[in-house]
Amino acid sequence: MKLEWKSALEGIHWKALSALYQQTPLGYREPEDLETAFANSLFRCFVFEQDRLVGVGRALGDGVDCAYICDVAVLPQYQGLGIGREIVARLVEQSRGHRKIILYVCPGKEPFYRKFGFRRMRTAMAIFANQDQAIESGLLAET
Repeated sequence: MKLEWKSALEGIHWKALSALYQQTPLGYREPEDLETAFANSLFRCFVFEQDRLVGVGRALGDGVDCAYICDVAVLPQYQGLGIGREIVARLVEQSRGHRKIILYVCPGKEPFYRKFGFRRMRTAMAIFANQDQAIESGLLAET
């Protein structure tokens, strides 16, 4: 399997990215919203096999203090091949130099990210557009 790794936005088909999200725990996102999110990200990683988008990830950052890795996703049939591990490794490496690298994790995926040195934070808090859904999916504590 020959993979092609890209960071540029040119040639990205946002509907294909939206379809990839739907096949992973990230769920549905509007193609236009994804284009905005990735355009506003400091680092991006798109993985293709031939012309098929099979994996993705991005990082926000201020260049000094804080980088935030998010939206790491790999198509189910490509999981277990090291693609997700390489996406995270590349984003962590690009984010080096920030005082802290924060990661937003889908519940149950914590052991995967511990391998990179990530640890659970005790002080993180969040406001979600749909608080009830975030509680139901395990992203937020009820209190």
